[in-house]
Amino acid sequence: KLENLLEKEKQKVQDYEEKLKHVLADYQNLNRKTQSDIEKGVNTKIDEFMLDFLKIHDDFIRAKQVFTESKINTEGLDSILKNMDALLTKYDVTPIDALGEIFDPNLHEAISIITDTELDNNTITKELRKGYISHKRVIRPTLVEISKK
Repeated sequence: KLENLLEKEKQKVQDYEEKLKHVLADYQNLNRKTQSDIEKGVNTKIDEFMLDFLKIHDDFIRAKQVFTESKINTEGLDSILKNMDALLTKYDVTPIDALGEIFDPNLHEAISIITDTELDNNTITKELRKGYISHKRVIRPTLVEISKK
């Protein structure tokens, strides 16, 4: 009878140990998912902010072009643009290089087509607005002009 009781208690201990392992695994999975959800939420907010920031960045680039064409000193704008570019780099926002590349609908948005027999079909001939990638996701596609034969 005592051996029977001991065996039952050993079985209970094993059952509790097994339940504890499952609870611990569930906790670890929940912890990983929570961390992942937090990261995604933060990255989404950074991306939203960067999209707004990029509009201002574009305005500064256009202002620099106008100043340069008008032969106005752009040193101040150059310094501001350098700081803006450093901020983009700090938050892992990188420009998409498109000129001369083959059109990729995952990275580019074609808004103009030209005929050019010298170029392969879908070669990007002009960048109309710079696109950007953040955290390995396209947050803004590059607006491009492409060629057709």
